[in-house]
This record gives sequence, structure tokens and C-alpha cells, in this order.
Amino acid sequence: MPTILLGIESSCDETAAAVLVDGLLRSNVVAGQEVHAKWGGVVPELASRAHQEHIVPVVAEALRTAGIAKEDLGAVAFTRGPGLVGALLVGTCFARSLAQALNIPLLAVNHVHAHVMAHFIRDGSNRPSPSFPFLNLTVSGGHSQLVLVRSPLDMEVIGTTLDDAAGEAFDKGAKVLGLPYPGGPLVDMHAKLGDPHRFQLPKPAIEGLDLSFSGIKTAFVALVRREESKQPGFARTELNDLCASLQSAIIDHLLAKTRRAIRLHRVSSVGIAGGVAANSGLRERLQELGEREGVEVFIPPFAYCTDNAAMIAEAGRHLLEAGQTAPLDIVPVPRTS
Repeated sequence: MPTILLGIESSCDETAAAVLVDGLLRSNVVAGQEVHAKWGGVVPELASRAHQEHIVPVVAEALRTAGIAKEDLGAVAFTRGPGLVGALLVGTCFARSLAQALNIPLLAVNHVHAHVMAHFIRDGSNRPSPSFPFLNLTVSGGHSQLVLVRSPLDMEVIGTTLDDAAGEAFDKGAKVLGLPYPGGPLVDMHAKLGDPHRFQLPKPAIEGLDLSFSGIKTAFVALVRREESKQPGFARTELNDLCASLQSAIIDHLLAKTRRAIRLHRVSSVGIAGGVAANSGLRERLQELGEREGVEVFIPPFAYCTDNAAMIAEAGRHLLEAGQTAPLDIVPVPRTS
């Protein structure tokens, strides 16, 4: 009998479900939440309500696309955390109920670990995946970490942000420029047309491998507001150069720490994951860093960078193989310590 696993993701503002059959991805369905755009960011209460509306049709579509009946499922993996507590509760309760009704194993997945496992999703494309151990730069709206990955179940965070995440800095910068939410992709688009050296932003002076983006974000917001007060319309007329300068400062900091970690831990492979991994500037410059440092670079397809259930199912697969199942009364963990 094949091993059929359902993955469920509901940590923030995407409701997602995916099906793996013997480790091969058969479906990956994601429903976004446009309701947050007019507020300029994710509203937790609205996110949890949208998850309640989406969870049943999204799971049904994932099963239909995979050609699988729910009775055929062998296990259910879900995002336990970190994330928004109300959003996590929706996915957790659904997964617990389904596992109990079908009498199948329940698998509790760490969302940030799952981003790392995006490198190993098998979808028939024959993409290469990194060999263990490797270094992974995980960057998203809520997380920025350097992770030493020894195996699917052995990951050590060797550097983390001390304040804001990289994705948050992108989004806050976009907001002060008047760009709609989500602003990160728009900053990337405009940055391609701008001069990254036009506006100088501070370089965080953080020891070791930890990261910090609050100084860059604060300086950028202050710059735009100061110049707008002198020259109304400044943000609009200088949009491309402002975006390029912000993006360059964030990427400079990320890659300086990544380079230090490569040399310190002497890895031969480095990967990137998380929503910010979709940023074209970061992708290009990481490839350049890999060439200079003599390491192989691995970047997942765009569909597996942003929040999705394929990565949850892949991470759950390894938990299942290791016998690390969860009790039916498990509760979400919104934050990591």
C-alpha cells in the first residue's frame, strides 16, 4: 500500500493543503486572503475567519486534484507553529479532527523547519537537492535565520534576527512609500530599475551570526518622511532608487552573515527558503556569493518559497518515518522560544 500523506498549512494568511503519495507531490493548493490588502498588513482576526472559510474547500480540492479519497489517507501533517494563534488553531483543529475520524497518525510540523524542507519536495522535476550538512538562510515576513541543517530532523539555528525580520523591513519600507500590501514583491520590481547606491542606509553592527533589520527600517522610514516634508511627492519621483537602496541594504546584511557562516562552518552547500527567497535580487546575489565562496547554491521554485502545504507534508513525511507522531490533544505553539 502506498503511503498517502495530507499536509495542512495555516500559520498566517494562506490556507493550503497538499498531498504526497510515496513522497511524490500530487497536489499543492493555496488560497490567499485579499481582505488584508486594504489594511496594509495581516489582521489576525480576519486571517482566522478566512481560514475557517477556506480550510474545507482547499483540502477537498487538494484531494480531488491528487485523485485521492480522504479514506485513503495514511497520515495528516499540520503546522503547529510558529504563527498567528487564531490561524494556527483552525489548521490544528481540522487536522486533529480528521486524524481522529480516520484513525490515522497526526504529525505536528514546525513551520520554519518546513521552509528548509522545501528543498526536498519531489514533484517530478528532478531538481537537485542539497546534501547534508548544509547551511540554510531562512527569510520571510516573520523569520530570519541561519540554520545548520544536519538532517531533516536535526537543524541548529546558528543566527537569528534580534528584532525585525527581513520581510517585515521590506513591507514596512513599501508601506511608507505608498505601495500596496504585500509590498515586498513591489519593492523588488522597482529596485530593478533603480540605483542601489543613491541613498545610504546604516549597516547593522551586530556581532556573530545574528541579524538586525530595525535600524535599516527606521532609517529608511525617517529618510522618506524627512524628504517628503521638504519635497512633497519625493517618494513617488524617487521610487525606483529608494526601493533599490532599501533592497540593497537588506541583502547586504543577509549575505554578509551568510558569508561568515559559510566560512565558519565550512559547508559546501547553501540554500535559501521562505517568502523573501522569492526576491530576485537576493537570488542573484546569493548565486554570486556561492561562486565567490566555492559553494553550491540551492533555491526552491517560487511556489515553495512562500507559505505552502507541500513543505508541511514533506516535513511531516520525515516525522512519520521516525515515528514522531503527535497526540490528538496537541495545541498550537504560536511562538518559538
